[in-house]
Amino acid sequence: MSDLAKYSKARASHDSEFADGLEAGYAEFKVGALLRQAREKAGLTQEQVAERLETKKSSISRIENSAGSIRLSTLERYARAIGWQVNLELRPGRRSSNPRESG
Repeated sequence: MSDLAKYSKARASHDSEFADGLEAGYAEFKVGALLRQAREKAGLTQEQVAERLETKKSSISRIENSAGSIRLSTLERYARAIGWQVNLELRPGRRSSNPRESG
């Protein structure tokens, strides 16, 4: 485990605000990374995806690098352009948001 990973884990264990921000940032990074990986597995360049979506390569780069704020409709169009589909999954988080459970 790297020093950064050790620090992040230790701080997140006693600083819930830091943990939430770390988790949110990771989620945004992960979406973009997943999009890039899917595009590469499909054997497509950013230019090819841009052409299929009738947009610019810079737009595809922006989607892949800051996908945390991507609209679901854009995500679905991107997926169709690379021959994939979106599968949305909801699961319980780390902490309950139900006020009755927080006591």
